[in-house]
Amino acid sequence: MAIVKSKLLKQLTDNYPNFLKRDLEKFLNIFLNEIKNSLKRGERVELRGFGIWSTHLQKARISRNPKTGEKIATPEKKTIHFKMSKELFKKLNNEK
Repeated sequence: MAIVKSKLLKQLTDNYPNFLKRDLEKFLNIFLNEIKNSLKRGERVELRGFGIWSTHLQKARISRNPKTGEKIATPEKKTIHFKMSKELFKKLNNEK
């Protein structure tokens, strides 16, 4: 089961009933937008105890259409790389 933004917002409103839903939604939007903007600028985003997001540059190359076999020039592009923290890794694998 994947967690979507609406379910995350629901969990936040359940855990923090003293906050208004619209305020929690604004906070969540600001938080996610800051992550997006930092990655757009090429900066690294680190949440201690969770993981690190960074961008990698994928070089331009000649690729092949698997259906037709035709060669296609693929331009360079940025990709997002995520590395989980050791703490999260241990929790996922039930280690101490």
